[in-house]
Amino acid sequence: MINPNYYPWGYDSDNGPDQWHKNYPIAKGRHQSPIEINNKEVHYDRSLLPWFASYDPGAAKTILNNGKTCRVVFDDSFDRSVLRGGPLAGVYRLRQLHFHWGSSDDHGSEHVVNGMRYAGELHLLHWNPKYSNYLDAVRRTDGIAVLAIFLQVGKTPKPEMKRILEEINAIKTKGKEAPFPNFDPSILFPKSHDYWTYHGSFTTPPCEECITWIILREPIIVSSDQMAKLRSLSKNAENEPDLPLVDNWRPTQPRYFRMVSASFL
Repeated sequence: MINPNYYPWGYDSDNGPDQWHKNYPIAKGRHQSPIEINNKEVHYDRSLLPWFASYDPGAAKTILNNGKTCRVVFDDSFDRSVLRGGPLAGVYRLRQLHFHWGSSDDHGSEHVVNGMRYAGELHLLHWNPKYSNYLDAVRRTDGIAVLAIFLQVGKTPKPEMKRILEEINAIKTKGKEAPFPNFDPSILFPKSHDYWTYHGSFTTPPCEECITWIILREPIIVSSDQMAKLRSLSKNAENEPDLPLVDNWRPTQPRYFRMVSASFL
């Protein structure tokens, strides 16, 4: 497997999504993410089950700025925080969550729904512990499950986002990490558990095609100030010029022959 730290990549014109395939050829594969979800092409699948997350708040470890996103890391050494049901066979362990956002409130999500981009997108990344470890799982078509939640700017923001955003000042610059104990990310879920699902890839290099996507139909509401807080992060280290970390999203990729299924009519 190619080490993504070996070939630097980013979101600028010289190292951005249009260039990734040169060092990570699978980025031009036929199961890439994100995609546009279009109601006209979605298939309602009555056999799709509800999904369930049982997360242990004690699994939360740290929050960090890696120059590409804001990430919260969880202990995944055993099945303490898991996702199950929905399109998944068996349980998947929560490993990390992270965000994608834009340079303004009118874009920032990776997946697009009926032509609409949201202000941001939250990804909760889980791996299948039937494989010996995470690195083994990313090599398998059923290795990873990502629960994706859209962020929509509105008047009644979700107070639960506060906990993450309070820590932003502690991780202003690339490479900064802070303790982040006792956090249950299920407090971020919207009321409805309706979802779309399809088989795709990581949206960052190496872009391995190992992901069962579960994309929630209902966004969570955030405020404009909350989005601005994410944009206050820097993609450079402390001793470098301050460069705002914005537009860390990959454009949509061709769907090709893939089916997108919905758990709802």
